[in-house]
Amino acid sequence: MTGKKPLRLGLLIAAQTACAAFFLLDVLRDGVELGWPPFTHWHFMVEALAAVALIAGVVFGFRILMEMLRREAHLEQQLGLAAGAFHDIVAQHFETWGLTPSEQDVALLTLKGLAIPEIAHMRGNAEGTVKAHLGAIYRKAGVSGRGAFLAYFIEELMEAAPAPS
Repeated sequence: MTGKKPLRLGLLIAAQTACAAFFLLDVLRDGVELGWPPFTHWHFMVEALAAVALIAGVVFGFRILMEMLRREAHLEQQLGLAAGAFHDIVAQHFETWGLTPSEQDVALLTLKGLAIPEIAHMRGNAEGTVKAHLGAIYRKAGVSGRGAFLAYFIEELMEAAPAPS
């Protein structure tokens, strides 16, 4: 819910709060004008129930917004931890396999899903150079190709993930 959504929801809740305050004051003014007990007038009762419902909606909306913001912050923290764990797993395997810095760069770009021409362009290499690096990476990793390379790390993440409860 990055950026504009919480702001929009906050503005909506602020507008609802202003409306609720207006209707509540209107109901109170009507109650004073009608005299005691104002509950015998159906118009007053409808307005009073509408004001109470609007106030309840504001409170409920605010609570939901706060819960969503807390949940988003928690998920972003968990995502950061997972990304860090994935990076650690990748770095550990790259070191174990003895990948050169160029091979590590190509391997990371491959894990990010870039195609050979994209990797070559980003690195300023010929496609043949990238293919040679990939061949060495796959050989050192003991896999047969891009799919197996990606699957290797997906399996690593699946093993590291906690079991669902």
